[in-house]
Amino acid sequence: MPLTDVAPLEATIAIDAPPARVWSLVSDLTNMRRWSPQNRRTIVLGGETRNGAKFVNINRRGLLVWPTQGMVVEYEAPRRIAFRIKENWTIWSYTLEPTGTGGTRLVSRREAPQGISDLSVGLTKTVLGGVDTFTAELQAGLEETLAKIKADAERP
Repeated sequence: MPLTDVAPLEATIAIDAPPARVWSLVSDLTNMRRWSPQNRRTIVLGGETRNGAKFVNINRRGLLVWPTQGMVVEYEAPRRIAFRIKENWTIWSYTLEPTGTGGTRLVSRREAPQGISDLSVGLTKTVLGGVDTFTAELQAGLEETLAKIKADAERP
């Protein structure tokens, strides 16, 4: 049975850059390798990020390297992008909201509306330190990723 009692993970950051600038960064999935502590490379099949686009991630944690397959399930420029990871069924998203000062509020979220696959839960328990440990690592990774996006977006 898949793990179905999965609380969403979420992190939010205020960025002193307009939404168009932030969108240009987060909507290019190949940028994820610069920000995510696990992602080493993203290859968008066909080269264009859009609704329905498929991509492959190469992830790394220590000596462990693994691929995942994703598909963009929401692409609402310049407000929201979300993608689903095939192997574990999770949906990752970035939502942009303009602030009253010309900046951007960026929200990153991981949800599992259909639960997390047996395959992913089994690997998490046996290879990634357990569900609680890995979930805490993912939450810290969300926050680290947003801090790096903020630094890139605010860079002149």
